[in-house]
Amino acid sequence: MAISATQWGSPTSTRRALLIHGITMSSNSWEGLAQLLVAEGFFVVAPNLLAHAWRQGNTDYRISAFAEDLRPYFVMDTSYDVIIGHSFGGAVTVSLLPFLPKKRETTVILLDPGLEFTEEQNKMNLNLFLKETANIKPVDVHMVKNPAWSHRDCTLRTLGFSMCDRTAVEVFRQNNPWSFSDVLRKIPPHVKITVFVSDPKFGLGICNLQHIPCDVERLDVRALTGIGHWIQYECPDVIMDAIPTPRAKL
Repeated sequence: MAISATQWGSPTSTRRALLIHGITMSSNSWEGLAQLLVAEGFFVVAPNLLAHAWRQGNTDYRISAFAEDLRPYFVMDTSYDVIIGHSFGGAVTVSLLPFLPKKRETTVILLDPGLEFTEEQNKMNLNLFLKETANIKPVDVHMVKNPAWSHRDCTLRTLGFSMCDRTAVEVFRQNNPWSFSDVLRKIPPHVKITVFVSDPKFGLGICNLQHIPCDVERLDVRALTGIGHWIQYECPDVIMDAIPTPRAKL
């Protein structure tokens, strides 16, 4: 299988990060956060998911198929200090937990993850996908709608739409019911998870606090005030603060 990904930093770095993008996005969409990680000594890898960034889709669009497609990033017990998943990528990220080597602690950060959708929400997501991929908004529209975003981020948002295979709409048909939050109830002992939930008053409100289990060991849930769905664009510092320092992981 051909690997499709973007990399930042030096492969010889002692710290490694894996970034999983959301639907209609691409690996390049992580540029801003990736540069911050590199400045902290990370080698960063961001794969392009199936049917994204000109990757050909297939007939299997279950979340488990997206996770299985990423298995090559874990060959020979390859490990990561931190794995970050956004939105749809959050559901893919929690499906990667069985692949993580037990020899090393991994910090998993979920950015407004899409873990639970009702049947009605799934239909809305499907229709929104079809609408937005049929009529791709230009960069200037994203800039007006999202004043907190940089021009680069708005450009990458438009680019992600243009490179997405419309067969990816099957994601919403083949994952019904859409339910992946139970994984958070049984977090492996070598994994720590932080979930950032956006303010529903400022955007899509993909992740609902009611769907995140309470009082689970190694699970930290943080509700953000005044921050929308695109946390990596609007408030990357809060993500960086959630990553343990090398000393803290000793």
